[in-house]
Amino acid sequence: MTLQLGHDELLIRNRYETISIINDFMIGILFLVGSFFFFYPSMETAGVWLFVIGSAELLIRPIIRLAHHIHLKRLPGSSWDM
Repeated sequence: MTLQLGHDELLIRNRYETISIINDFMIGILFLVGSFFFFYPSMETAGVWLFVIGSAELLIRPIIRLAHHIHLKRLPGSSWDM
């Protein structure tokens, strides 16, 4: 099976992949730093907030994927299915 991607499709794919990687990296940092904050009682509240923010970023993952699919679907002559 051969899949041919146009310039616009490739550009969109690369942009959303980069956004997704940055989001995943931020999730990892937030949860790691939040975990270290739990070693210090004075930092526990900040650690909880980092976990909450990290959890919200987990919700961003499917939003990024959905936006990617919608963006591709709107291209002229697109044959992308959701």
